This record gives sequence, structure tokens and C-alpha cells, in this order.
Amino acid sequence: MRAGLVFTEALSGLRRNISMVISIVLVTFVSLSFVGAAVLMQAQIGKMRDFWTGRAQVQVSMCVSGAREASCSDGAATKKQIAAVKAQLDSAALKPLIGQVRFETPRQAYDNALKLLGADYKDILSPSQFGASYYINLVDPENSNVISEAFAGKPGVQQVQDQMKLLQPLFSALTVATYIAVGIAALMLIAAVLLVATTIRLSAYARRREIGIMRLVGASNGFIQTPFILEGVFSALIGSVLACGAVWAAVQFGVGGYLQSRVEFVTTWVDNSDVFYVIPILIVLGVVLAAVSAGFAIRRWLRA
Repeated sequence: MRAGLVFTEALSGLRRNISMVISIVLVTFVSLSFVGAAVLMQAQIGKMRDFWTGRAQVQVSMCVSGAREASCSDGAATKKQIAAVKAQLDSAALKPLIGQVRFETPRQAYDNALKLLGADYKDILSPSQFGASYYINLVDPENSNVISEAFAGKPGVQQVQDQMKLLQPLFSALTVATYIAVGIAALMLIAAVLLVATTIRLSAYARRREIGIMRLVGASNGFIQTPFILEGVFSALIGSVLACGAVWAAVQFGVGGYLQSRVEFVTTWVDNSDVFYVIPILIVLGVVLAAVSAGFAIRRWLRA
């Protein structure tokens, strides 16, 4: 098979069907952009989950005066009740599950609140309004329910709060957004496949006379089919490269230039290393889908 002649035929087909080529490029670009966005969103969720899983704590808050919980019916937690919680944390049943425990006195809680709220609240708040707390880092955050069950309702314990549960709605929302992006990407990929197949059939129909002559002179099916497959691959490759550029720009300017400076509670973001992981996936996916759909379309047309 003469490679030069095959490429010449492919380029000729691209010139004849420039409007169809632009359509394939645009559909491939949009669909693969959604694929890249979905992959990067899932990577971002993983980064955030890993970061917060290692830092999220279970907070055991001791009772303060005036608390309405049944476990606080006797008023503020006594030293004996605080010591009982510490003893249970050091017990043989719970100690293997715990990585680190930090105890915060009411005075320390008061000082930390002033740091967050500002000195203007110094005359409004008082240490008596804050209770002692234990902040517990677990070896495996999945065991947070064990801590909650061990101390919930215990005398002197006002509440047990798992910080990971506070972040779960955020992770759920991001996961739903990922599924939406994947669904849109799948629909767009189907549209791209159908458009490539339609374009190849129209291109073959426009050159049916040349194809008939090739058959008469004994050209093989592979020689006839290859230029049409290359047309689809070239078009999809351009769309894939544009999608890679769009994904890189979104991470470089959207994430790095905008979100990092405005969303302070997220400290780990997707970066160029994640983009460079996604780029080969987009290019290979675009080229393979185009090659398969174009090859299937031209073979069916030749058999018809």
C-alpha cells in the first residue's frame, strides 16, 4: 500500500468536506472537554477526601452550664466526668483505634474563639460559656461511629461531633456534579461517533466514482478504506488537542488563578500533573472512537 497516495486521498477528502470536518472537530472538542472535566473533578474529590480524612477529628464536647441535653441535667461537666472520658479513651477497647487526642480547656476554647471572631467579642463572651472538649484523631476515620456510640449520652458529654459528616454533603454534591459531567460527555461522545460515521458515508458517496474505478483496477478494501478512516482520525485528533488545551486552561486559570485564592478551606487542588495524566486519555479516546466509527461506516457502505 502506497502511504503517500493514501495520505493524499485523505487530505483531499478533508478539503472536500470542510464543513463536516469542522462539525466533527467541534463535537469531539466539546465531548472530550466534558470527559476531561469529569476525570479532574473526580481527582479533586479524591484529593479533598484524602486531605480531610487525615485531619478530620471527632469532637467530644463536655457540658456547659445551661445546656439542654439530658446528659447535662446536672449542669457543667465536673472534673470527675472529664476524667472518666479520658479514662475511657485510654481503655483497651478504644486506645488501638485512636491516633492522637488533644484536650482543650474552656479557657483555651475561649481564646481560640476570640482569635476567630476578633477582640471585639472580648466583652461579650466569657470562658464560662465554653466547655472542655476532646479532639480525637482516629487511625481509621471509618471507625468514627465507635467513638460516637461510646460517648453519646454519657453523663457530662454534651455532644459528639464527627467532622467528616459535616463535609459529606460537599463530597456528595461534587460527586453528583461528576456524574452529570460524565452523562453529558457520554451523550456528546455518542453524537461524535454518529457524526463521524455520517461524514464518512457522505464522503464515500461523493467519491463513489473514484471508488468504483479503484475496484476495477484491483485496489484492495484496505487501500480504499484507509483514507476515509484517516479523515475521521485527523478530525477527531484536532478536536482532542483542542479539548486538552481547554482542560489545561481551565486548571491553569480557573483553578490556579481563581479558585485557589478564593476557596480557602480547600488546600489541595488539581494541577498540571493531573492534566498531563488526563491528556493522553483524551487523545487516545478521541482517536480510537473516530477510527472505529469511521472504519465501521466505510465497511458497511462498501458492502451495500
